[in-house]
Amino acid sequence: MKKKLLLIINPAAGRGAYKNNFADAMLALSDGGFDTTLAFTAGRGDATRIAAEQAADYETVACIGGDGTLSEVLAGLMRLPAPPPVGYLPMGTTNDVATTLGLPKNDTWAAARRIVSGTPHDFDVGGFGDRDYFSYVAAFGAFTEVSYVTPQEQKKTLGHLAYVLQGMQQLGKIESIHTRVRYDGGEFEGDLIYGSMSNSTSVAGVLRLPEKLVSLGDGMSELILVRDPGSLAAFAEIVNSVLSERFDSENLIILQTRSASFHFDRPVAWTRDGEAGGEYTDIALRNCPRAVKMIF
Repeated sequence: MKKKLLLIINPAAGRGAYKNNFADAMLALSDGGFDTTLAFTAGRGDATRIAAEQAADYETVACIGGDGTLSEVLAGLMRLPAPPPVGYLPMGTTNDVATTLGLPKNDTWAAARRIVSGTPHDFDVGGFGDRDYFSYVAAFGAFTEVSYVTPQEQKKTLGHLAYVLQGMQQLGKIESIHTRVRYDGGEFEGDLIYGSMSNSTSVAGVLRLPEKLVSLGDGMSELILVRDPGSLAAFAEIVNSVLSERFDSENLIILQTRSASFHFDRPVAWTRDGEAGGEYTDIALRNCPRAVKMIF
């Protein structure tokens, strides 16, 4: 008997390119033993609602879309007492989670075959405040607005280049944010230009953390804090440290923690998995260990 699979599809992701070999992907799932039901999203929040309302009736749930779509699906699954394993057919612009998991990008047929042949692995989900979640990163500060302020038409036309161009426009707008951070066994207070809590080797398609540092199901998240460098030369030194993957800048702090709380002197905008996450003066983040199983 075939296994029931719920496939949640964001038709806008990847400029609609999922259609190119969609029939082959469905055949691969069928030949692999899945009876697939399709559910299409029409707007923000739909994937969360569909996953929360329907996923319990299936043995596997999967999604076609970008990191934001996967984030919504996981948020919906977090409402279930025993969520089914999750497959991911990445069709977004940045695809950080796909990079971390080593999944084929923008090729639904190849990704469908990975669902068939892959193995479910423990995957930590991030908790954001009392009721929200993120799949791989929650962040504030420099360049974190790029993803959701980049016009949708630019994303469709230019792909990842659209993010690069938008990021260049943000260079002159970087501001320091006085921050107090409490994490497992420690505390930091000072002026930051960036902060995040993540569970990924790839952040924004630019920052690559060492694989030996990141374990996706160990109950630990990576806390990244970037101090205000105070000058363009010092800022360039941070960028060079990150791009060369040395991470040896004195203004760069990377450590592991199960939780972190942030306090600011004014409301600060956050992003969750590249989408707008709201403004806060106080926010607590946590690692939800082994909350779901990802197939890869």
